[in-house]
Amino acid sequence: YLEVHVATPVEVCSERDVKGLYAKQAAGEISGLTGVDDPYEAPQTPDLRIESHHRTVHQSAAELYALLDQRGLV
Repeated sequence: YLEVHVATPVEVCSERDVKGLYAKQAAGEISGLTGVDDPYEAPQTPDLRIESHHRTVHQSAAELYALLDQRGLV
């Protein structure tokens, strides 16, 4: 088991939201959106933390692959 935390600020999640959930929450149409009006606790010590707003998808995948390789899983 490996814990990977994809750490992305709520503002960036909102910009990337293809389903429009953040807009619906902001308009009061839905509630319970994790990290906005529902609590979210980031993991304290994940095996890998990917700061997706500072990396490309390719860089993030490479980080994950490197971890899997380091642990002998690929």
